[in-house]
Amino acid sequence: MASVVPPRRHSWSQTLQEPESTMVMVMSYGCPTSTKLTWILASLLILVRTIQVRAQLPKGFINIDCGWKNGSSYMDDVLGMPYTFDDEYVESGVSHEILPEFMADSENKQEITLRSFPDGPRNCYTLSSTTGKKYLLRATFTYGNYDTLNKTQDGSLFLFGLHIGVNFWATVNLSNWDPSRTVWKEVITVAPSNSLSVCLINFGSGVPFISTLELRPLLDAMYPFVNTSVSVSNFQRFRFGNVNRFITRYPTDYYDRWWDSFSLTVADYSSSMISLNTSNNLESLPGNSNFSVPSAILQNASTKDTNQSSITINVAAGPNLGANDLQLLPIFHFTETNMTNPNRRFDIYSKDVLMFPDFSPSHLQVHSMYKSGQFMQNADGYFFLNKTSSSSLPPLINALELYSLVRMDNLTTDSDDVNYMKQIKTYYKLARTSWNGDPCSPREYSWEGLICDHSKSNQNPRIVTVNLSTSGLRGGFAISFMNMTSLENLDLSHNNLTGAIPDYQLKSLKVLDLSNNKIDRPIPDSILQRFQGGLLDLRLEGNPVCSKVKDTYCSKKKKRIPILLIAVIVSVVLISLLVMMCILWKLCWKGKSVDNEDYAMYEEETPLHIDIRQFTYAELKLITNDFKTIVGKGGFGMVYHGTLENSDEVAVKVLMETSIADSTDFLPEVQTLSKVHHKNLVVLKGYCQNKKCLALVYDFMSRGNLQQLIRGGLSLII
Repeated sequence: MASVVPPRRHSWSQTLQEPESTMVMVMSYGCPTSTKLTWILASLLILVRTIQVRAQLPKGFINIDCGWKNGSSYMDDVLGMPYTFDDEYVESGVSHEILPEFMADSENKQEITLRSFPDGPRNCYTLSSTTGKKYLLRATFTYGNYDTLNKTQDGSLFLFGLHIGVNFWATVNLSNWDPSRTVWKEVITVAPSNSLSVCLINFGSGVPFISTLELRPLLDAMYPFVNTSVSVSNFQRFRFGNVNRFITRYPTDYYDRWWDSFSLTVADYSSSMISLNTSNNLESLPGNSNFSVPSAILQNASTKDTNQSSITINVAAGPNLGANDLQLLPIFHFTETNMTNPNRRFDIYSKDVLMFPDFSPSHLQVHSMYKSGQFMQNADGYFFLNKTSSSSLPPLINALELYSLVRMDNLTTDSDDVNYMKQIKTYYKLARTSWNGDPCSPREYSWEGLICDHSKSNQNPRIVTVNLSTSGLRGGFAISFMNMTSLENLDLSHNNLTGAIPDYQLKSLKVLDLSNNKIDRPIPDSILQRFQGGLLDLRLEGNPVCSKVKDTYCSKKKKRIPILLIAVIVSVVLISLLVMMCILWKLCWKGKSVDNEDYAMYEEETPLHIDIRQFTYAELKLITNDFKTIVGKGGFGMVYHGTLENSDEVAVKVLMETSIADSTDFLPEVQTLSKVHHKNLVVLKGYCQNKKCLALVYDFMSRGNLQQLIRGGLSLII
């Protein structure tokens, strides 16, 4: 059995395989001028080849060094990738550096700086993307005790959340964590629009921060189970065989996925596993190229000694990963490297569930095995590869990817509304803490001053109200407001707006409050027509324009009541009167004819299978003398005194008619009380199961209840 242990901290220079064109050996010794010239020319040639390799960086890669204060980009010499500062991607936060004692041990320049977010519940990075395209997105977090508070080791909770767009992605838990070690999170997702956001969520258990953010475009055919409603977060990604780098990434993997070395992660690998490798070219089977795993990774494999029959892989959730709700999807990658005897067959299990029976890898052909869309409710990845009876060789494995489900249930705000709100934010230079990320979604993080319509569950939320009253707005009326086709209520009162209102017909707008500004231009005809037609509540009092106009929209005391509103009010009043008349008539009629109502038609024909009597409504009327004497009452209804045929006194508990439809406790109470017998408990004698009347019939306590005994001063004998 191979048990996985956390890898020790590493630098990219230890883990990245450099391309041959960038490997340079530097030697110092004396040599003739001609030899020196030769070396100079060779060095220049190598430099040119290095530049060519770096120039071939895949299109669409975005590398952000969070907190980097220098305004220019820099080239990471180990990775051959440019990294840029993050100011153009985020509007909030504070730049920091980790403490010097952690810098000295770090060879990763990107982990030296970070950006923290002490203000606001949500702070977001926004990256350019292509609508509908798949991306791999990775974030890293190196605390390095940047705030000198030693938060990762002071015994308190230190965690915060990550959202991909408007949906929860992962929790970053740094509680009891080595401040020098890096936590990284990775997700594969589909861009919902021309931008993709990553948001840090403050849970109130430590200030969120981030060290790096990287975006990698993927082919549309890759990871076919990822779509607009399903993303996946990387749980583990292993390459097998004898690999001496902790992490393999770009340029070995063109898409810069990080592959952990299984042989360096498992404590007893050398004594429990055998490494295989081949230098031959590999090919994917037709229809089996959904993952584009590099040949350099699949040319290595791990197996067992021939006298052993099983490989066990146990990938446990780390101590800082909440695993209770994990749903995992494994992807196994195989290719047969044995040239002489390829008779290898095995079953693949997830715990005790058989996933793939009698599987045989093809020689130098890549098989990628997974159950499409079948995420397992499993806190750990526990897999068995068991040799079948017909196989002459033990199982092998070349690579394994394990992903957890990220549901994309929340919809982003309508893209047009988002763009217009961003234009408004820029136009008025608004700096509101909550105006970060998506304006409407998730609801608990919607922008202050906005009301959104979420009523259509399968459609993007729309902005229906914008309230920017007393927001210090200066300048003209932003034209973007008039382009928001779902906007119903716009409040820009008590600001310093000048100029004119745009002459636009926004049919959805019902309320436009521009009172107490500095508007001095005439009101456009399109606005006046809607106002005069009763379709728009226009408020302009307190503006210079009202010194020239004496219409009702300029009056504080006399508000014009729109004709449409009057019509609605009148209609409501008339309907209310009709309803009241109907109710009064029904009550009067009921009072006269209640005795004649045939309750028998409402009796429940199927009795409960219990050993107590079922009363009819007519019988209840008889034994209570037409419900004459009330002996108690409560939220359920009334309790009436009654007398049975044998002169036994009973108390009849009648459920109010208005509560019958909502009652869920009646039948369980009948069934339970019919089975309970005790000398100190009142006996349930029967019940009435009428659709117009539900009732319980108990023995009558002639001396009152406990409350009456205590408060009424009656003698109590025990």
